[in-house]
Amino acid sequence: MKTPSLRSLWTGRILGALVVLVLSADAGVCLFAPHLLATNMAQTGFPLELSSVIGGILAASTVLYAIPRTSMLGAVLVTGFLGGAICTHLRLGELGSPPQIICALLGVAAWASLYLRHPGIRVAFAGS
Repeated sequence: MKTPSLRSLWTGRILGALVVLVLSADAGVCLFAPHLLATNMAQTGFPLELSSVIGGILAASTVLYAIPRTSMLGAVLVTGFLGGAICTHLRLGELGSPPQIICALLGVAAWASLYLRHPGIRVAFAGS
């Protein structure tokens, strides 16, 4: 396995930090300001009381992603969470909506960050 270049390593770190920042902000709103989500939660059919559960799951997944030793597990969990959000909007008939695009981009960014930082991920994606 070839060690990533310094440029690749830092690009991956910055991309990962942006993912963590966005997901942490989303989790923070769910946990500490759920009233801001009342309209969106009602539109998606989720009771507002679940915002703390959703925020807790997202926060835990984000922390696992942010810790280098557990980043792959965190990426799987974050990707699953984002996939659920994409599916929710698809169920509402919002194909290609901004929330879906943002979720898809965050999921790609999470894995791209790992790809740039970890040679093992490159090997797994290459199939070698």
